[in-house]
Amino acid sequence: MTIHAEGLVAIVIFYLLILFVGIWAAWKNKNSGVSDGGDRSESIMVGGRDIGLFVGGFTMTATWVGGGYINGTAEYVYLPDYGLAWAQAPFGYALSLVVGGLFFAKPMRSRGYVTMLDPFQQLYGKRMGGLLFIPALMGEIFWSAAILSALGATLSVIVDININLSVVISALIAIFYTLVGGLYSVAYTDVVQLFCIFLGLWISVPFAMSNPAVSDISVTAKKAIYQSPWLGKIEPKDTWLWVDNFCLLILGGIPWQVYFQRVLSASSATYAQVLSFIAAFGCLVMAVPSVLIGAIGASTDWNQTTYGSLPPKDKDESDMILPIVLQHLCPSYISFFGLGAVSAAVMSSADSSILSASSMFARNIYQLAFRQSASDNEIVWVMRLTIFVFGALATAMALLTGSVYGLWYLSSDLVYVIIFPQLLSVLFVKGTNTYGSVAAYVFGLLLRIGGGEPYLKLPPFIYYPGWVIQERVHHLTGDVECFVQQRFPFKSVSMVASFLANVAFSYLTKYLFESGTLSHKYDFLDAVVSKHSKEIMDKTTLVSNHDNIILSEMAPVKQAIGTSLAGTFTNTEILSDDGESSPEAFHNEN
Repeated sequence: MTIHAEGLVAIVIFYLLILFVGIWAAWKNKNSGVSDGGDRSESIMVGGRDIGLFVGGFTMTATWVGGGYINGTAEYVYLPDYGLAWAQAPFGYALSLVVGGLFFAKPMRSRGYVTMLDPFQQLYGKRMGGLLFIPALMGEIFWSAAILSALGATLSVIVDININLSVVISALIAIFYTLVGGLYSVAYTDVVQLFCIFLGLWISVPFAMSNPAVSDISVTAKKAIYQSPWLGKIEPKDTWLWVDNFCLLILGGIPWQVYFQRVLSASSATYAQVLSFIAAFGCLVMAVPSVLIGAIGASTDWNQTTYGSLPPKDKDESDMILPIVLQHLCPSYISFFGLGAVSAAVMSSADSSILSASSMFARNIYQLAFRQSASDNEIVWVMRLTIFVFGALATAMALLTGSVYGLWYLSSDLVYVIIFPQLLSVLFVKGTNTYGSVAAYVFGLLLRIGGGEPYLKLPPFIYYPGWVIQERVHHLTGDVECFVQQRFPFKSVSMVASFLANVAFSYLTKYLFESGTLSHKYDFLDAVVSKHSKEIMDKTTLVSNHDNIILSEMAPVKQAIGTSLAGTFTNTEILSDDGESSPEAFHNEN
C-alpha cells in the first residue's frame, strides 16, 4: 500500500486545525449561559441561546451540508439513469429549511424548548416520548455511521491509508471536541469546515474541467457522448416516485434534532427563522461544485485517465465519483485540497448528530423520564458519557456494517412517516392525546415497513398499486439482483395516514371517555380523564411552580437561559400562543 506523504500531511494539518478551533470555542464560551444562572447541561445542548447570525448561518447550513450531501449530489448527477433531475437533495433540503423557518422555528424557539422531543413529552407523556426517541436516535446514529463510512472510502481512494484507521481517527477528533465544548465547539468548527468544503471543491473544479479527457459539460448535458446526458430526465412512470422522494426531503428534513438544535440555540425566535432562510441559500450554493463534479465525471473518457478503461459506473463505484474525479483528473496537490473538503463535510455532520442524540437521551430519557431530581452536574456527565457511547456506536457501525446506508434510508423514512405528523399535531392541532399518538406511531410504522426496503433486502408485505420487479446488475461479479420497487408514493401516504390516525383516534377516545361510553378506569394512559396526572409530567416539574404561566410571558426569550427547567414547556392545549410581553415580568414573579 502506497501512502501519499503530502496527503497525509494535509490531513494532519487539517485535523489539528479543527481540533484547535473546537477546543478554542469550548474555552471561549465556557461560562456562557452559566454565569447568568443557567445550567451547564443546557449550555452544552443549546449554547447560551446566544448563537449569532454569522456563526449561526454557518452551523445551520451544516445541518445538511455534509459528506452524504456533497458525495450523494455528485453521484446522482453522474449516474446515467438519474442525472441532475434526480439529484433532489439540494433543492429538497433548501425548501425543507424554508418550510422549517416559516412554520416550525418560531413556535419551537419562542416556547423555550431545549430538544425536539420536549413538546411530545409534555403533551403525550414520558413513555410516548421514549417511543418517539427511538426513530430519532436511529436517524442520528445511522446518519453518522453512513457518512463516517463514506469518509473511510474517500480517504482510501486519495491517500491510500487504512480505511479503519482514518474512520477511527476522524470520529475520535469529532467526539473529543464535541465532548469538551458541546454546541459551541460544533458551531465554531462548522464555520471552518464549511469554508474548507467550499474552498477545496471550488479549487478542484477548474483543474478537473480543463483536463484533456473531459468533454465540454454544456454539450454532454443534452447530448450522449460517453454516457447518457447528465441533466437526466423523469420518465412519466416514475413521476410519483420522484414526488414521494421530494416530499420526503422537504417535510422529512424538518423533524430532526440536528435542525432544532440550531433553532433552539438562536438568540431569538426571529433569528431562528432568519438562520433557516440563510441556510437554505447556503445549501444551494454548497451544492454547485458537487453538481459540476458529477457532470465532469459523466463527461470524461476514463480510458484516457489513470483510473482505467472502465468508467466508475461499470465498477460499481459511482458513489465514489467525487473523490475519483479529484484523484484522477486533478494534480495531486489540488486533490489534497479536495480531500480536506470531504473530510470537513463528514466531520461537520458527524459531530452535530452525535451531540443531538446525546442531548435527547440525557434530557428526555434520563432526566425527565427517570431522574427528575438529577443535578445539573449529573446531566452533564450523562451527556459526556452518551456522546462517547453514541460516537463509538456510529464508528463501529461504519466499520462493521455493510448495509449502513440502507439502515439510514429506512430510519430517515421513519422520521418522516412517524415523527413529522406527530410534530405537526403537537404544535398545530388542538386536542390530540396519547392514544392518538400511539395509533399514529403504529399506523406509520406498519405502512412504511410494509413497503419493504431494497437496500436492506427487506421484502414488502404490502404491495402498493403500481409495484414492479426491477433488476440490479452488479457489474464486477455479473450477479443480477431482483427487488420490488414501489412506484406508488407510499411514504407520503403513510405520513398522511399517520397524521389522520393521530387526529381521529385522539378525538374518538376523547369522545368515548367524556361521554361515558367507556369507563374512566379504562383510561390507562391518563390521557383524557387524568389529563394533568404525573404521566403527562407534573407541571411543577416542568414549569416551576406557576400553573398559570402563559406563553405570552415567555415570547421574547433572553439570550441567557433562565432557571433549570423553568419556562421550558408550554402546553399547546391550555396556553396561549399569542401576545408578547417582557420576559423580566416572568422572572420577577419567581
